[in-house]
Order: sequence, then structure tokens, then C-alpha cells
Amino acid sequence: MIISGKELSAKLKAEMAHQVAAFPQKYGRVPHLVVILVGDDPASVSYVTGKAKASEVVGIRNTTIRKPADIPEAELLDLIRQLNEDDTVDGILVQLPLPEHIREAKVIETISEAKDVDGFHPLNVAALWQKQPCVLPCTPKGIIKMLKAAGVEIKGKRAVVIGRSNIVGLPVAKLLLDENATVTIAHSKTVDLPSVTRQAEILVVAIGKPGFVTADMVSEGAAVIDVGVNRNPATGKLCGDVDFAAVEPKASVITPVPGGVGPMTICCLMENTIECFLNRQENRLV
Repeated sequence: MIISGKELSAKLKAEMAHQVAAFPQKYGRVPHLVVILVGDDPASVSYVTGKAKASEVVGIRNTTIRKPADIPEAELLDLIRQLNEDDTVDGILVQLPLPEHIREAKVIETISEAKDVDGFHPLNVAALWQKQPCVLPCTPKGIIKMLKAAGVEIKGKRAVVIGRSNIVGLPVAKLLLDENATVTIAHSKTVDLPSVTRQAEILVVAIGKPGFVTADMVSEGAAVIDVGVNRNPATGKLCGDVDFAAVEPKASVITPVPGGVGPMTICCLMENTIECFLNRQENRLV
């Protein structure tokens, strides 16, 4: 079964739109997401445009602030601090990656924990690992929702995550652990990686290498989640980290690229924005 992130996200966004429609009467306004785009990288522009469209569907107020690629780091940090203090703003997202002269870690830690809709702030990350209430990172959160919607049993299963980033690899491993899976975290250069991945009943790949996972690396009936977004060097078309045509016949469920995890990431961003709004309205976070 091919898991369509587009279909699932459309269903969830419709449910959120119904929820948000009641907010003006109850709270006097709707959630407000501010997205900061530095530079004009085509992929980043596309992602930001997708977030604005999703906000419109859900009924969330969306403001995109565009800044030139040569903006000084101090100026960007000052802008974030101003948004932190703005009571009309519920969520702040700075589109990554950033130009080399800007420290991504500094930007992430400057965003208020209460408005960190990406779930990247160090305090949110710490809370995730300590099983405390927090904003969950969008992509890992979307992956768990996709598995559950597809009827994949996570509890007691062997899961392998290829990729160790703080954005996808590590947090999705933690969420799988929280669902009582047995999790192995691997690297693209792990010795004899196919022998590791063939043990996986759930395989998540997030390394940014087109077609890296081949059929011989996947066990029969595995659930395969492809987080990679790459350009096929031969055709120029979008592709994932998994050789989809070769792996799809062996997998019980698999996500395509595009149309798989990507739409769910944006969907979970909408959900996180609503969560941050409600937390602030109901004073559940300082």
C-alpha cells in the first residue's frame, strides 16, 4: 500500500479548519504563524509557499517575512526577539537552511520555546527525551501519524532509522521508542548496513541520498518511510532516498516522493501552531 501524505493531510487539515472556525468567538482571533524566509533558494521559497497555502486552508493567519540572504545575523536575531514579544504572534518559524554566515543553532535557541512550532528549541528537545509536554518536531510527528493511519502496528516491532539528524533521525527514533518499538539508529556508512536494515519491520530513511536504499536492503513486508527529497541526477525530477520502483513490491506500505512525508510535515506544522496558540490562550506555558 502506498501511503498518500496528501490524502491524509487533507483529511486532518479539514478537521483543523473546523476546530479553528470556533476560535474567533471563543478567543477573539485565530492562531497567527510568522514564517521568516532568508534569501531566495527555490526549494525554500516552495516550502514557504506551501505553508502559506496550508494556513489558508486551515484558517490560520500566516505572515511571511522575506529578508535578503546577506542580512546580518544580529538583525535576524533582533527580528525574532521582536516576534517573541508580540502577543499577536503564536508561532515563529525560520525556514532552513540559512546562509553560512548565520548560525542555525543560535537562531533556533532565540525563538521562544512557547512559539517554537518546529519543535527545535533546546528546551523542547530536552522535554521530548524526558517525556515531558512539548511541541513535537513536525516531520517525526507526521511519520508516526502516517504509520498509524496505515494500520501499521508499532508496538513490539523492530525499527531501523537511517539518519541521525536532530530534525528527523533522532526525534523519530525517540517517538518510535515511545510507541514501544525496538529501535536501531544507523548511519549511511554503517558497516554492512544491509544486514541491519533487513532486520527492520519499520524502516525510516532520512539521509538525502537519492535511491540509496535498494531492494536487497529491505525485508519482505516491511513498512518503508522515505523522508528524502532529492533531485534525480539523470532526470532532474524529485526522488527520495529509496529506490521506489525496486522496493515498492517488497514493502507492505511505502511513502512516495513527492506526496508522502512532505505534506504531513506541513500538516503537523499547522497542528503545532494551533497547539502553541491554545497553550498561550490557556496559560499552559509561561
